[in-house]
Amino acid sequence: MRVTSWDGGAFRASIQAALDEFLDEMTDRLAPLGPDASRLLDEARGVVSGGKRFRAAFCYWGYRAVRPEVADEHALVRACAALELLHASALVHDDYMDASDTRRGRPATHRSFTAEHRQDRWRGDPEQYGAAAAILLGDLLLSWADELLRRCGLPVTEVSAAMDVFDRCRSEVITGQFLDVSVQARGAADVDTAMTVLRFKSAKYSIERPLHIGAALAGAPAETLTALSSFGLPLGEAFQLRDDLLGVFGDAETTGKPAGDDLVEGKRTVLVALALDAAAPEDAAALDRMLGTALDDAQVARARRIIDESGAHAQVEMVIKELADRALTALDGSPVDHQARVVLRELASAATQRVL
Repeated sequence: MRVTSWDGGAFRASIQAALDEFLDEMTDRLAPLGPDASRLLDEARGVVSGGKRFRAAFCYWGYRAVRPEVADEHALVRACAALELLHASALVHDDYMDASDTRRGRPATHRSFTAEHRQDRWRGDPEQYGAAAAILLGDLLLSWADELLRRCGLPVTEVSAAMDVFDRCRSEVITGQFLDVSVQARGAADVDTAMTVLRFKSAKYSIERPLHIGAALAGAPAETLTALSSFGLPLGEAFQLRDDLLGVFGDAETTGKPAGDDLVEGKRTVLVALALDAAAPEDAAALDRMLGTALDDAQVARARRIIDESGAHAQVEMVIKELADRALTALDGSPVDHQARVVLRELASAATQRVL
């Protein structure tokens, strides 16, 4: 029985190379549009650089779970890289909708173009210009994700099956984002509503659907996709719950965002919903008032204390463990290749045990 030794760093490098290759092609295609198009391409390169590449990795191992031997590695890597373009599109739009200042330690796209407009003293509203640039870049990245998957180089019949899943994935994540925006606008969310947002905005498109796309590329039958859902969906929920904890308790140097950024953005996450339910009335009211406002370090520390003392932090940690355990139990019973099972367990650990 073979056990794979997978080089995650080499895989991430191969995904970056595929993205760079594709963006080089797009740069040549758009060169006749002049320097403004070049500025948009430069920003695209910045947006798709770095990251943990979880979506690409789950797509790759979703394929190998069904078909252990890869006939065309380059084509499969290109298909997996399409998931990273989808992710980049979501991040650019999400940062604008959340009024985020940074992403992975660099200015968010809308902030970058706003600053450029202001520095060069152009006409009109700098913030409107930055918003327009972010919307258009996000749209372009979404279009490119579709194109890269369609033209990845794998057989048309296999790509067609994957495109059906990809279509559902895009619909889910975009509608899930609107659910999130609506929850924040109403300024209220119970735990069930917050969990629905988490599932459709992030959990499904982060792990379950990438697994499905990879498996579909390998010609998986419906029952295999169902088995992968039993692993991928609870793991995706655990992954996003970990992300929610990082958004409140994470170190800025680790996350690339300011401390307590989710609090400043007013995110009504499962963590926050649990804290508001369980905290003492005066603490719950204080936390509710702080959400969506500019917070100094002392206020962030107070909000963290309220969440901790409410028991919400510990409860979310417990739920993450329960979901991850459920996912791994499902994986052990799934009809997938042994080597893929080993690596998927490693990826599950990496996705859910990121340090705060």
